[in-house]
Amino acid sequence: MKKIVTILGARPQFVKGAVLSRIIVEHNDFQEIIVHTGQHYDVNMSAVFFDEMKIPKPKYNLNINGLNHGAMTGQMMEKIEEVLYKEQPDAVIVYGDTNSTLAGALTAKKMNIKIVHIEAGLRSFNMEMPEEVNRIVTDRIADLLSCPTNSSLKNLKIEGFDSLPIKIEKHGDIMKDAVEFYSKLSEEKSTIINRLKLAENNFVLATIHRQENTDSKKSLESIFKALEEINKNTPVILPLHPRTALKLKEFEIESKITLIEPIGYFDMLELLKNCTMVITDSGGLQKEAFFNKKHCVIARTETEWVELVDNDYALITGFEKKKIIEAFNYFLTSTKLFDKELYGVNVGEKIYTSIKKLIQV
Repeated sequence: MKKIVTILGARPQFVKGAVLSRIIVEHNDFQEIIVHTGQHYDVNMSAVFFDEMKIPKPKYNLNINGLNHGAMTGQMMEKIEEVLYKEQPDAVIVYGDTNSTLAGALTAKKMNIKIVHIEAGLRSFNMEMPEEVNRIVTDRIADLLSCPTNSSLKNLKIEGFDSLPIKIEKHGDIMKDAVEFYSKLSEEKSTIINRLKLAENNFVLATIHRQENTDSKKSLESIFKALEEINKNTPVILPLHPRTALKLKEFEIESKITLIEPIGYFDMLELLKNCTMVITDSGGLQKEAFFNKKHCVIARTETEWVELVDNDYALITGFEKKKIIEAFNYFLTSTKLFDKELYGVNVGEKIYTSIKKLIQV
């Protein structure tokens, strides 16, 4: 039986990977070996996480985290190389734009193993973002590029990928499949709405964690002032990222909004389903807001998911207090219907079919 190795390094990648893993097990055409690099340490990713989320447990956990980009990527490549020599896969699958993504792709390429990049073609056009470098390099050396959107497909064409011996396909966004699957489970498993005594459609869900926001006192202070203002009339709930917590303390920024500990995926889904709106600097949460029919205020200067902005489901504000509040008020009165299909259907099955062709099962 042919074999693939999937490289994962963060909780969102496991959630996406679970979609494809279930399909692989169901069809039983080839074997999947999962490698967890350990890039993002997450207290919520215990054994219970894998059991409740119905995610296959990784065969390998490399436990590489807490390092600078170069050291982290280098150590990952060294350990991934050992795994690939041992497993001798027919292809390696990587997701998104993390250091784990780049390390997995580079290692596979140097060993002449085929590479599948899921979430290919996304661009922020900000080369100061490590993620942008990771995704561009991974796209260039992959054998199969699974594009989630028309804009990602267009980006690759503009960059000349049509002239390269790379298979490019638009499958849609696999996170859509994940949200649809886990939405039913989250209703059974999560009690967060009752625990926090939240009223349906009467609170804002916020997440702030990107370095460009957290490492600047001016930016972080401005964002939290905006959240404070919004909180006067609509409660703001913010699961606090460890980096953000450290910087709030360092910059002596106090807040009256509801700050809660990092939460599991089921709790996050229930907050998404029940909130009024989302304010975030996360990439993935922008789409998950859309999947749950919620408008999104993007506290960044760019987004990879441009179709959300183009179709008036999201607004880019940066860190400025005034712009964040204006965007919030704009969406409060919006009558925009979430009736557009931006991210495809049965995405996991389409990706599976393309992988099967690539390794010629």
